[in-house]
Amino acid sequence: QLQLVESGGGLVQPGGSLRLSCAASGFSVDNYRIGWFRQAPGKEREGVSCISRDGSRTVYADSVKGRFTISRDNAKNTVYLQMNNLKPEDTAAYYCAASPTPNVVYTTLSSRDFASWGRGTQITVSS
Repeated sequence: QLQLVESGGGLVQPGGSLRLSCAASGFSVDNYRIGWFRQAPGKEREGVSCISRDGSRTVYADSVKGRFTISRDNAKNTVYLQMNNLKPEDTAAYYCAASPTPNVVYTTLSSRDFASWGRGTQITVSS
């Protein structure tokens, strides 16, 4: 059974850092593009970042460019989101998502392009 489990969330002060992990089981991530999304209370789900199957392409929302970095370790079947210089507006539930694709370099921030989702991990940025 395909499963995605996020971890690494928590409470952090503005300017701090966190690293989220998305551990996959039941499938091999190297056949999937992986994305990170977030949803704050009362707001729509937002695409944060995506990494291509082969890891050569990444895309970021404008709001996180220069602060967040997505990476993947196919040997560990895990994708990471390193988040630096966190801001209160980054507070949200963060979800990873996966979708199989024959295209090794395609990336997207559209949630409609992802078939499988984790349950999310909460990040709160507050002093």
